Amino acid sequence: MAFAVLPPCQPPQIATLFLISLTAFGLLNTAFGERKLKFVTVLYRHGDRSPVKAYPTDPYKESAWPQGFGQLTQDGMRQHFELGQVLKRRYQGFLNETYDRHQIIVRSTDYDRTLMSAEANLAGMYPPNGSQVFNPNLKWQPIPVHTVPQGEDKLLSFPLPNCPRFDSLMNETKHTEAFLNMTRFYKDFLEMLKNRTGLENSTIESVWSIHDTLFCEALHHMPPPPWVTPAVMEKLRRLKDFSFQVLFGMYKHEEKSRLQGGVLLDHIVRNITESAAPDSKKRLKMMVYSAHDTTIVALQSALNLFNGRQPPYASCHIFELLQEDDGSFSVAMYFRNDSTKDPYPLALPDCAQYCPLLDFVRLTKPVIPVNWEEECQVPSTIRDTEVIIGLTVCGSLLCLLIGLLLLVLCRQRDFTDGYQHVINEDHS
Repeated sequence: MAFAVLPPCQPPQIATLFLISLTAFGLLNTAFGERKLKFVTVLYRHGDRSPVKAYPTDPYKESAWPQGFGQLTQDGMRQHFELGQVLKRRYQGFLNETYDRHQIIVRSTDYDRTLMSAEANLAGMYPPNGSQVFNPNLKWQPIPVHTVPQGEDKLLSFPLPNCPRFDSLMNETKHTEAFLNMTRFYKDFLEMLKNRTGLENSTIESVWSIHDTLFCEALHHMPPPPWVTPAVMEKLRRLKDFSFQVLFGMYKHEEKSRLQGGVLLDHIVRNITESAAPDSKKRLKMMVYSAHDTTIVALQSALNLFNGRQPPYASCHIFELLQEDDGSFSVAMYFRNDSTKDPYPLALPDCAQYCPLLDFVRLTKPVIPVNWEEECQVPSTIRDTEVIIGLTVCGSLLCLLIGLLLLVLCRQRDFTDGYQHVINEDHS
């Protein structure tokens, strides 16, 4: 790198530069010096893992992975330990150097890889010191990670199940021109995948699993089959990213968000606003969620910030609540998707990087459900039509059965009457 040699400054120039620097410093101090961090929310994806499953012709079966499918690897542990150290440095002076259970809560989905990622992350954030050392040969201490059973998780495991309206929206999405065009464009490629992988069916929705398996194997230096070329992997990546867009956006984005990512966003906004309340006595300073790529995509889609790409391992979305020097509050967001770089700032559409809390709440309100269970129901017009059709069919069947019953009774009566004269004659 070349450096230009500048001529020495003359005294008047020095004085001018000093005044400019002093003014600039004063402006910066006014803008940023009095801003105080009050609360932090962190959502991250688990670290590197083994594939979730293998395709039928995959040469690498579950036995090829030390802990089987869908498990955190050593690389994944290192990724989250490093992220924990990054968070520790970033919030030095805000969080205690030593673990304090009142300051931080960690919530995870009930998967081995997310639970282990959270534990590795906490190991990087809070190496034991002083009285927290219970074994001098172990630079680690147990810190609780909270979870709920997979079937009961209505906060972090997306897409959220048991939502008929979302299922209906997904069906409608598959009939949009954008989706049909993509299907037509990749028709031959999808057929090739079906033949090469041995899968019974290969669709845009299911192709992510093929990419995931091949991607995981490549990261762990497992030679791919001959048909897996760089061009094939690039097409798989495009289709995989498209499937994320289909799932949480592309069609009726706002309504999908209310039924999916808006649920988590509601939880985050509530925690932030509680921490900003004038009479707040919350000691909690950080809420951490350990989850999945779909969790980040669902949240960022609700915020209208999703970049269209699958979030990498150990990527994290950060919310920071700050109090301005005038006593008001603002919310700043950051996204870390590259371990070699600092998190980059994110801003809600129509709001600044330091978005006033009131504006943040107002702008996110349209994607936050009022009553998720009710909104998940299929609209009443559709249900009423189905009920009417059902009643009509049942009524028709009932009339038919009654008619058949009357016909049988009439025939039996005719049969009896036809032999009545014989009976009478026998008795005469």
